[in-house]
Amino acid sequence: MVRILIKTRAKICQCKLYEGTCVLPESIRPCLDTLGLRNYFFKKRLTSFILFSQYERNLYLVAQRLLMKIYRTKYIWLILILAFLFFWTRNGEVPFFSSPNPSAETLDYNRETAESGARTIIVSPDEKINMDVFEKSHDAVVNIATTTLGMNFWMEIIPQRGQGSGFIIDSRGYILTNNHVVANARKITVTMADGDKIEAALIGRDPEFDLAVIKIPGTKVNAVAHLGDSDIVKPGQKAIAIGNPFGLSHTLTTGIISAVHRSIRTEDGNQIEDLIQTDAAINPGNSGGPLLNSNGEVIGINSAIFSLSGGYQGIGFAIPINLAKQVATQLITSGRVAHPWLGITGISLTPTLADGLGLSTREGILVVEAMRGGPGQQGGLRGGNRQVIISGVRLLLGGDIITAIDDKKITDMRQMVRLLDRRQVGETVVLTIVRDGYEKRLKVILTEKP
Repeated sequence: MVRILIKTRAKICQCKLYEGTCVLPESIRPCLDTLGLRNYFFKKRLTSFILFSQYERNLYLVAQRLLMKIYRTKYIWLILILAFLFFWTRNGEVPFFSSPNPSAETLDYNRETAESGARTIIVSPDEKINMDVFEKSHDAVVNIATTTLGMNFWMEIIPQRGQGSGFIIDSRGYILTNNHVVANARKITVTMADGDKIEAALIGRDPEFDLAVIKIPGTKVNAVAHLGDSDIVKPGQKAIAIGNPFGLSHTLTTGIISAVHRSIRTEDGNQIEDLIQTDAAINPGNSGGPLLNSNGEVIGINSAIFSLSGGYQGIGFAIPINLAKQVATQLITSGRVAHPWLGITGISLTPTLADGLGLSTREGILVVEAMRGGPGQQGGLRGGNRQVIISGVRLLLGGDIITAIDDKKITDMRQMVRLLDRRQVGETVVLTIVRDGYEKRLKVILTEKP
């Protein structure tokens, strides 16, 4: 309910207003009719109102409008003055509209101070090793781009490009890399550390060890890599990889030697033994690049990764440099690699298998077959002569058991393959065998694997 006070020259009357409806006493109705306000109250919802004469009411409305304009103008000027004072005095800064942009020399970070001139750069011992190895070795690392021929969807022959890494191993221009980098290449282009591009020739490659040698003119050689000794590598040692992942020239990554004597099977189906495992980042394009130790010596050739995504996942493999040196020597001198063999097939003995077969020797290589005319048979090795079936597999038992080669104990086939890979065709090895419960020694001359 709202009370309304109505004032006229004659008298003051009061009425009550309910939601826009005025309940007027009979005594006040003539007053409203006289002023012409009766219908006005029915059209408006009022809270409190004092009505004067029509002349007074008009003066009041004009004055009210003038005051509103004056107040509005004052408020605008007050806001502008406050904004000006804010921008002028905030933290002692110059207003944004009162000064031009500063010159480059006046900026704090461009000023030369005594402190910056005397400041020393802190380099940790580990960082120093990385820097020294890179400076010592990166000039010998090269990028290798190849062009091969392939077929597209419409069976048309088209050129295809590939890339990898390599490193110079001789001042005559010989470069060591992976076989899969240059396999079937029609054109090989080497990019040196200074950006010089040189055509290279293929000297030889060996798919079994995934190694290859290419050559550039010796006059273009600026640096030669220092080759180390992979036989003394231990898990936990620092590992540094330099290569060209995804075409990014001379990229250095670091890690450790995670394990040694690993074996993997390549896409060609070849089994590569005695690999070095590292967690240094190796990606597509790193293949053929060097894996180095803290002295900057090459201890391996980055060759493969284990990955579910195709990219780096912390497991990379490198071919040991001692094996690579033997292979490279044969490729450079003869253009091919002659792989020695014993000419036997056999199975690795375990204590469980030995107990099942009733054998007294619990570790070694049980010779299943000595191939006719092979070096093993010519040296006196005997294969099995008694056929048995174990878990659905036919085996020949009764053959010799090889327990050592050149007095180095043999426990499985992979270890025997690693030892033979370090030998040359024509070398003589001494086999320690067990035959009919007695130990014997045989001399065998290794021949080339057919």
